[in-house]
Parts: sequence; structure tokens; C-alpha cells
Amino acid sequence: MPKQSQPKQAKQETNDLIKAYQLYQDSEAQEKLVIQYKSLVETIARKYSKGRSFHEDIVQVGMIGLLGAIRRYDETFGKSFEAFAVPTIIGEIKRFLRDKTWSVHVPRRIKELGPKIKTAVEDLTTKLHRSPKVEEIAELLEVSEEEVLEAMEMGKSYQALSVDHSIEADSDGGTVTLLDIVGSIDEGYEKTNQRLVLEKVLHVLTDREKSIIQYTYLENLSQKDAGDMLGISQMHVSRLQRRAIKKLQEAINAETTNSECLS
Repeated sequence: MPKQSQPKQAKQETNDLIKAYQLYQDSEAQEKLVIQYKSLVETIARKYSKGRSFHEDIVQVGMIGLLGAIRRYDETFGKSFEAFAVPTIIGEIKRFLRDKTWSVHVPRRIKELGPKIKTAVEDLTTKLHRSPKVEEIAELLEVSEEEVLEAMEMGKSYQALSVDHSIEADSDGGTVTLLDIVGSIDEGYEKTNQRLVLEKVLHVLTDREKSIIQYTYLENLSQKDAGDMLGISQMHVSRLQRRAIKKLQEAINAETTNSECLS
């Protein structure tokens, strides 16, 4: 019996330390957590730093992710801290690598345009039943053809990384599988978190913008299906969606700032 109860006891001790830090900014509790999960951060960092000269930088970035996880973890989500912390740490590392692993200097606007082009190509291919032309991609994204071509060309300068790795989390004797955890967080925690945040800031949107966010994000409808329900074109949905997202981002930033001031 003692051996079986040990992992549960360790989990409770971890949760108690997290609460102590979140409620009272207990630096000693934070230090204990950092020491406890340092090996986890280093394990993740090694997976991403193979063959690279900035391993220590990745470790430091991973530690930032760990501290963020400590601040935001809520056991009521039904996930262990390890299951919450791993994708949070990986997210910080991946953001760092997106900037660090370009072999030539690329303007931020071009880096940000790349993923949008990928999504636009997928959407247009589905809609047109063929590969879209550059001018069609540019029209959908409301950018110039030159910018689309530049982003496509610069994308060849990016060094891709493999994330098909498993991560060991030894605080309670268990093993965390990276892809399993990322998948469960995407479908569980992330959706729940998005809904909670959206509920607080939806008032900044018009009724039509609310409908588009509801259909495309909460009900996972395509832009075309959302447009059919609202009686507008897919391109119009895309424009309104971008406008709504911008409003929400500004409202969320304001909400976060207010929360930090109150805390």
C-alpha cells in the first residue's frame, strides 16, 4: 500500500507547492518546484537542441515555460501538472526556435505570413478543387502577390525540427508521451481555456462577428459553411474573422493587463 500511495502523495505535495506560490508568491515553493522539474526541462531541451550550439539557451527558455506553467496551472482542469507543464514548456521552446532557426534574417511580417499562406492554400484547394494561383492566395489574405512569393521563397530558409519524441516525467514515477499530451491538451484544456477567455471578451464584437467566431472556432465549421449560414461569401467571412480576432486580441491583452494589476 505505501508504494501505491506514494505517487498520489507526491502529486498532492506538488499541487500544494503550486498553490503556495500562486496565492502567496512563496519564493521557496517556487524554488522547490524548479528544482523538482529541472530534469524534465533539460530532457525536453535535449530533444530540441541536438546538433545545435545553443542548448543552454533552450534550457533557459524551457525554464521560462516551466515558470509560466506554475503560474497558470489549475488542478480543476483534471490534468496532472506534468501533463500541463510539458506542452507549455515545449510551446516556449518552439517560439524561441521559430526565431532562432531561420538561416537568413527574415522580416517578422514574412515569418507570420508563411503559416497564413499554408492555411489559405488548404482552404482554397478544398474550395476550388485545384491548387490555387498566387493571385488567389494574395486576394484571400489581402496582401500583394509579391509578399506571397517572398514568403514562399523565404520559407525555404527555415530548418524544420522533428517533434516525434517521448518525454520522461519522473516526479511521480510516470512517463509522459509528448504527442499524447499535446493532443489531449489541444482537444481538452485549450478548448476549455479558449471558451472561458472568449466569454469574457465577446462583448467587443458585433452580432455577425460573434456568429462567425461561434461557427468557425467553437463549432469548428469551415469558413464556407459559416458563410452559407450567414448568407455571405467565404471571403467576407475571412475578412470579418480577421477583424474579430484583432478585436479579441486587443480585449484579451487588456483583460490580462487588468488581471496582472489586480494580482
